[in-house]
Amino acid sequence: MPSAAALSRIAPGILLCGAVTVVALLVQWLEERIFGHPYVEALVLAILLGTLLRTMWEPDDRWRDGIAYSAKQLLEVAVMLLGASISIELILSAGLGLLAGIAGTVAVVIFASYGLGRLLSLPPRMAVLIACGNSICGNSAIAAVAPVIGAKSHEIASAIAFTAVLGVIVVLALPLLVPLMGLTETQYGIVAGLTVYAVPQVLAATVPVGTIAVQIGTLVKLVRVLMLGPVVVAMTLIGPRFAEGGDAARAKRPGFGRLVPWFILGFLGLAAARSLGLIPDILVGPVREISRALTILSMAALGLGVDVRVLGRVGPSVVATVTGSLLLLVAISLVLVRMLGTA
Repeated sequence: MPSAAALSRIAPGILLCGAVTVVALLVQWLEERIFGHPYVEALVLAILLGTLLRTMWEPDDRWRDGIAYSAKQLLEVAVMLLGASISIELILSAGLGLLAGIAGTVAVVIFASYGLGRLLSLPPRMAVLIACGNSICGNSAIAAVAPVIGAKSHEIASAIAFTAVLGVIVVLALPLLVPLMGLTETQYGIVAGLTVYAVPQVLAATVPVGTIAVQIGTLVKLVRVLMLGPVVVAMTLIGPRFAEGGDAARAKRPGFGRLVPWFILGFLGLAAARSLGLIPDILVGPVREISRALTILSMAALGLGVDVRVLGRVGPSVVATVTGSLLLLVAISLVLVRMLGTA
């Protein structure tokens, strides 16, 4: 907890990020009122609004400490709180075949996406962010992996910005697979859960198809989100390879606090508590909303720390990597539903 002096120093920047967050949530609320669901979520809107504001105005020292605090410490708290939404019972209900398929899909796409990114000359950290974002849960995965590998604000913002664009396109285009590929509701639910980035987007992509598609898609998506914990823990083992400092950083053996960051331990602890019934159902919703609000606020902070000219320099390679990774994910998902023999 920051001291009184530190709090007074970071308060202006946090309030600024909070103002951007409120605007983003208001825009999402208007989308829901007009269209029935948000095509662009508040999390994406926050980073876009923050970047727009940063383009028009450069914050001075009065704001920078609070913006930096929101982008790092508050983001870590948000990631930790995600663990309270995870239940092992829900995962086991999906069946071992589907669980193995989801885990295998995530692993294959992470490695393939990273390789594609490096082939297209993306920096290592950017390639990791895109690989994890596409493979697991889009923006949330990018946000969770970023502090582990020491990603910079412009790298996080670039990965999220382009991933967000394709996320919207997927929501709109994915239902076309039902008539084109002859998918049943169950099959389509699996494909949607494996390819769409965020849970609200899964709902938007499956509601037009049917109730079974919504239920299966949501379940598969939640199982996929669970992969975030093991992936981030694994990233702590290789994270120093991506941090600046070259050979010295790689040669230094990290301590336990560096190996497994506190917020990852908190994530795993809350997930275990949830599975053991130590977290009442009545608390899960509020904790999830707090995590969501903090994540949106952190994304606003990331946007406020971005020079939009950097986005332009990395754009083409990022777009190609995200697109190629997403197409691979869709292809593997279609193969998986055929292998599982679901009807």
